[in-house]
Amino acid sequence: MSKEIASREQDYSQWYNDLIIKGGLADYSAVRGCMVIKPYGYALWENMRDQLDRMFKETGHQNAYFPLLVPKSLFEAEEKNAEGFAKECAVVTHYRLKTDPDNKGKLMVDPEAKLEEELVIRPTSEAIIWNTYKGWIQSYRDLPILINQWANVVRWEMRTRLFLRTAEFLWQEGHTAHATKTEAVDETVQMLNIYAEFAETYMAMPVIKGVKTANERFAGAEDTYCIEALMQDGKALQAGTSHFLGQNFAKAFDVKFSDKENKLDYVWATSWGVSTRLIGALVMAHSDDEGLILPPKLAPIQVVIVPIYKGDEQKQQIDEKVKALMAQLKAAGVSVKYDDNDNNRPGWKFAEYEMKGVPVRVAIGARDLEKNVVELARRDTREKMTVSMDGLDKTIIALLDEIQTAIYAKANSFRAERITEANNWEEFVKLLDGKGGFISAHWDGTPATEDKIKELTKATIRCIPLNNKQEAGKCILTGNASTQRVLFARAY
Repeated sequence: MSKEIASREQDYSQWYNDLIIKGGLADYSAVRGCMVIKPYGYALWENMRDQLDRMFKETGHQNAYFPLLVPKSLFEAEEKNAEGFAKECAVVTHYRLKTDPDNKGKLMVDPEAKLEEELVIRPTSEAIIWNTYKGWIQSYRDLPILINQWANVVRWEMRTRLFLRTAEFLWQEGHTAHATKTEAVDETVQMLNIYAEFAETYMAMPVIKGVKTANERFAGAEDTYCIEALMQDGKALQAGTSHFLGQNFAKAFDVKFSDKENKLDYVWATSWGVSTRLIGALVMAHSDDEGLILPPKLAPIQVVIVPIYKGDEQKQQIDEKVKALMAQLKAAGVSVKYDDNDNNRPGWKFAEYEMKGVPVRVAIGARDLEKNVVELARRDTREKMTVSMDGLDKTIIALLDEIQTAIYAKANSFRAERITEANNWEEFVKLLDGKGGFISAHWDGTPATEDKIKELTKATIRCIPLNNKQEAGKCILTGNASTQRVLFARAY
């Protein structure tokens, strides 16, 4: 284990923070609860963003941008939504500072510059967007509206953690309007499936698709669909949500349309989003005590090449070989870095790229040139292998695919071992305090029982899995009749 990183077993929280900071993903900022996303972390987010953006556009969605500031009266229009986010809102009350006459050099809020109406810094954009849609929608011919925006939001969290929970974070939020309930529900499920495909295919992170209970539902939604992932400490993490909003926001903002029979009706709505929290999920799902492990499909650097040489002549010979290899890899769409910086020794570089989770490392020295071979090291298993330079680009590309598959298989196996049935309260508590993970158990369907279980154990119902098997049983807490098991877990 690296001396620079805390052990997962001994201090999981510190291990996570060490990886974020020492892996170069983010740093703390001067603003309480906010973070600075460093170039390496932002490159990872860009890869996530760009892939998701392609998937959204392939399904007919367009990007737009709406204001950061929301008039308080608009925010209040949908009561459940306003109530759900009220405690997290940051509010702008004035528009100007001035020099403090009693303390020269210091600034104060100008009391004469008070806003006529306070502005909420968006914690989510339904209010400002549906107020805008009202002017865009008159007829069924104006529907559907399929819009996504990439933006930042502010939620004034009291207990923050890099990427997982910060006062400001980056995300995307889709907001769609439809003529029928069926279309809106289909859209909600479609976007859930896109999130699940992204998580599994690109993040190599298995997820469970399900529906939230009424207690856990998005404020203002009729139904919230989610993907839930399992981290290496046995805690769950909500990795994405897609909400069927019914006609709630259309009614709050009086958004009506004329149907084909020229009858007026309220529009049906959805919203859906994922955020930079996915970076935290990626770190916790795969990494080890030596540093980050990043799936090749999202890694900012997929391959790093480190030369080992003595003198300019050897360096020049290696450079020629590497130049050709890099051209082949880049032509195949592989992100590759040649680290020939002579300020650091090869051993330091090996440790650095291991910390950063670069999937494949290529070491090439003068003796390797003579033998026409290189040393490959894969980050996920730390296995080293000597391979021929002939067809090296194809060997590396195949290895990247193999690593992507292996990372997913390992995470999937870990999760499979930690989905456990509990048939009574004693089993439930023992599992929670033991190996953790998802616990499949009967629940009587009441919010009161759900609240009581959370109060006693800090475990919540993560979801009711889609296509859940119906079976008669008894609630683990109350003993009352139940028709199906749900998935409980302690969560981030």
